[in-house]
Amino acid sequence: MVFDGFRLSAAFIALSLTGAALGWFFFGRDQPAPMEALSPPAPMMMQGDILQPILPLVPLGNLDGGRVALGRQLFHDARLSADFSVSCATCHNLSAGGVDGQRFSLGIGGARGTINAPTVFNSAYSIAQFWDGRAASLEEQAAGPIQNPIEMGATWSQVLGRLELDNELLGEFRRLYADGLTANNVLDAIATFERSLVTVDSRFDRYLRGDQKALSAQESDGFRRFREFGCTSCHQGMLIGGNMFQKFGVLGDYFAGRAITEEDLGRYNVTRREEDRHVFKVPSLRNVARTAPYFHDGSAETLDQAVIVMARYQLGRDLSAEDVEAIVAFLHTLNGELPATTR
Repeated sequence: MVFDGFRLSAAFIALSLTGAALGWFFFGRDQPAPMEALSPPAPMMMQGDILQPILPLVPLGNLDGGRVALGRQLFHDARLSADFSVSCATCHNLSAGGVDGQRFSLGIGGARGTINAPTVFNSAYSIAQFWDGRAASLEEQAAGPIQNPIEMGATWSQVLGRLELDNELLGEFRRLYADGLTANNVLDAIATFERSLVTVDSRFDRYLRGDQKALSAQESDGFRRFREFGCTSCHQGMLIGGNMFQKFGVLGDYFAGRAITEEDLGRYNVTRREEDRHVFKVPSLRNVARTAPYFHDGSAETLDQAVIVMARYQLGRDLSAEDVEAIVAFLHTLNGELPATTR
């Protein structure tokens, strides 16, 4: 249950989280990173009976550097596609926000996808992968496109046969994995690389850590409106989203007057529960200014449009031009630094 529009009258509550508490907060992950106390304290929102703070991003620790490097190579390797034309980086361009800027991506043979490709950045902290949350892990997610007939369209025998011919790559697998080159190890390497793709040190993170000059007056005002209008009902936590599922159209029928596609059904395609119809994973707003177009259907070409639609259908509000301008200004402060592993 989401308390739409709920907000605490005191915008800031004293908060100090230890690294252990942060690990518990993000579903018991076994690689928590140390977390410094926040100053000023983070805004808090209720989700069910749990207080959800907005937190600065921190990188995942204890990643095997060799596997990260191997995963980076595989992420850019078109041998993983049937016709050698597509790599993971084709749809997830690391120099362009982790997306390709298309409403629907193109796969092998020019086949057009049916749902907007989300960013790969910060996906390690997400509650699940894909818009409908059908993949519980990055490893499971990475396996999907490789075998999808309109994305990379390959088979594992095809992929492994090609990679086995690369003696240097084969040697790396043997050095890093006891069982050498296998499908599971290919996926593990890619997922390990993706876990390194955390975009820390945005201006907003510096603001959360106490640098009051990190945001302009307009950006700070946009953050205030973002909280007070109720956006943080769904967009909170370290990712400012990405940690829950929500219906698209809480206070209005977003899908009225259009032909419903299978992709529009969202999480219903996974659970077959009627209450999950049109339910999607709430996207992270980290780097959102870099990831147009927006929504699962890529229908919002600009961030301004996305903010207007979200306010109307999720909050039941028609925002003024000043509201939109301030909130969009705030959202631009969520752009973080590209990690060293992208270079």
